Amino acid sequence: MSATANAMTDIAQAILATLNTEQTSQAHWPFPSEDERQKWFYTPTDHGGLTLHTLTPEQTRLVMRLVDAGLSRPAYVTVSTIIGLENVLDQLEGWTAHWNFPRGRDPQRYFLRIFGDPGTSSWGWRIGGHHVSLHFTILNNEVVSSTPCFLGADPASSPLLGGQFLRPLGACEDLSRELMHSFNDEQRSLAIVSHVPPTDLVTANRSELHDGDMALPLAKVWRDEFTGDLHNVVEQFQKNEDAKIGYTPEHASALSYSTTPKGIAASSMNTSQQEILRALVNTYVGRISDEFAQREADKVSEHFQQLHFAWAGGTAVGVPHYYRIQGPRLLAEYDNTTRDGNHVHTVWRDPVNDFGADVLAEHHRKSH
Repeated sequence: MSATANAMTDIAQAILATLNTEQTSQAHWPFPSEDERQKWFYTPTDHGGLTLHTLTPEQTRLVMRLVDAGLSRPAYVTVSTIIGLENVLDQLEGWTAHWNFPRGRDPQRYFLRIFGDPGTSSWGWRIGGHHVSLHFTILNNEVVSSTPCFLGADPASSPLLGGQFLRPLGACEDLSRELMHSFNDEQRSLAIVSHVPPTDLVTANRSELHDGDMALPLAKVWRDEFTGDLHNVVEQFQKNEDAKIGYTPEHASALSYSTTPKGIAASSMNTSQQEILRALVNTYVGRISDEFAQREADKVSEHFQQLHFAWAGGTAVGVPHYYRIQGPRLLAEYDNTTRDGNHVHTVWRDPVNDFGADVLAEHHRKSH
């Protein structure tokens, strides 16, 4: 039995026990509900579920306890900081109301949805909002999946008093740049797959990944596609950002997702470079509870020499850039392009078992 799964069960049951009928209809859905359960977003859109706006302080604390149960302490601090950055972004953008919401950037517009009945043989939960998207699947009191796991930060770097800077995902950037700077010319030529980065994650918020997938237009990374003036605004923003960095269909093709990884293999790196890569991978798999983070790390280590690291864009600080780490049980993507290289998106995925797909399929095969 998993202590983490037990904690999640107890907290989720406590949350559901406090909800009224209307709240329950938003927060509690059947399992598996695959069409809905496998929808996920990282934009400030409707993620599906009950928002923090509608909760009492006691209920909100329970939701944050559920988040904490699934994450390592550094990841919980990071998520809390990312949510708080909505206040910073609101000020940065002039306190405007947009995206069809009364407050464009809102630290309370984070959505909770629980699938199935906590404590039964199979259930799950997710919480999502701008720059946070967490997904957990529990089977027979074991957490069998914690991906997709998305964290972002806008601004990626914000000034603090005394000349310091707030950088919630700074290690994801610094370690990747350290790795790039450690390469010799031959290694660098293998690693760089495009001199221009994409304006967003190539795999975006797709539920499943397929050969040839390219970065989606921003307007499509939302629950409902935009229409009218807002669609034109988003479309023009995309064109401006693409033009600013010189992004073309040729770059999109070079950066397209493929089941055969692109870039330089870990087997072509020396020992010190591999250690940097391991530390970088840990900024992704180290996001989850210590109880099962090692299990996920072991999946990656089993195929570590097959991991590939691909880079796009410049390597100087403040220059738009992108990278991808890919292997049989890992896909980590990072993009820092918009806001002139000060807006980070990161995602950790398991190409085999996102949403617990592989484990649940095996469970059903044995059951029937």
